[in-house]
Amino acid sequence: MRVRARRGVTGRVVRTSWGSATDRGRVRSLNEDSLLAYPPVFMVADGMGGHAAGDVASRLAVEEFSQLAGRTSATPDDVHECFHRTATRLRETVAAGSTAGTTIAGVAIAAHDGGSYWLVFNIGDSRVYRLSGGELEQISVDHSVVQEMIDAGELAPHEAVGHPERHVITRAVGTGADPDPDYWLIPAGTADRLLICSDGLTSELDDDALQAVLQSVADPQEAAQQLVAAALEAGGKDNVSAVVVDVAMANDSPDVETTVRAPDRAGAEPGPEEAWDDEIDGATIPRPTSQRPEVQS
Repeated sequence: MRVRARRGVTGRVVRTSWGSATDRGRVRSLNEDSLLAYPPVFMVADGMGGHAAGDVASRLAVEEFSQLAGRTSATPDDVHECFHRTATRLRETVAAGSTAGTTIAGVAIAAHDGGSYWLVFNIGDSRVYRLSGGELEQISVDHSVVQEMIDAGELAPHEAVGHPERHVITRAVGTGADPDPDYWLIPAGTADRLLICSDGLTSELDDDALQAVLQSVADPQEAAQQLVAAALEAGGKDNVSAVVVDVAMANDSPDVETTVRAPDRAGAEPGPEEAWDDEIDGATIPRPTSQRPEVQS
C-alpha cells in the first residue's frame, strides 16, 4: 500500500458539514451508484455498468465502509481493509459465472503526525476534488485507458471527452485482482470544500461548471443537489452522484472532531423485474483481462 502525503497543519480540529445527492439519470433503468456520507468517511461507489449485480457491488462497498462511521478518524489500514472486505464479499455473493465490480472514491478524516488530514482514496474513475483558495484541484487520478493515454502523451486532455474508450477503466474492486487503490494524505485546510462524485457527473460537466456551483452555493446539500441537477440537464446519460463536504477549523482541542448529522447512505434504487439492456453510451466497463497490467502490492 502506497500513501502520498503532504505536510499537515498541527493542533487543529476538523469540523465538517456535508450534503449528498444521487440519481439514476435520464437513460439508465437502474441506479448502480451508492454513497456514504457520515464522518469520518465520505465516499461514492459506482457499480460496473453492463455487468450483473453492479448495484449489489456498490451497495456492498458502502456497507463495508459504513463500519467506520462514527469514529473520530480513520487510518489508511482501516480504509484498505474496507476495500479488501468488499472484494471478499463480492466473490462470495455474486453467482458463479457472473461478474460484478465497482469503482470507489472518497475521503476520510485522518490524524497523522500531529496534524489533521484528508485521507483521499480511489480505485477506478470516480473522483475527489478539493476547492481551496478559489482553486479547484482534482486530487484523485483516474484509473482508465484514456488517463493512461494522457499520461503517455498520446492524447490531449481536451480530447478525452469524446474518446470511444473514455469509460474503460483499468482498476476496480471485484474484477479479479486484489484491490489496488491509490491513497493521498492531504492537509486539512481552514476552509476546504471537497467534492466526491461518480463519472456520471464529470462526463456531463467540466471543471469550470463544477467550480461555478461549488463557489456560488453555500449550503453543501444544496450544492450537491444542484450539481446532480446540472448533470441531468446536460444529458444525464449515466447514473450521477455527488457528495459535498465543507471543512472549518478550530484550535480548541488537539483531537479530531466532526459535526453530527444523520448518516447519508444512498444505495441502488430497485430496478425493474424485466431484463433490460445496460450496454449503452456512458456505462463504465473494465478493460479486458488480457489488457490489464499486473497488480503490485
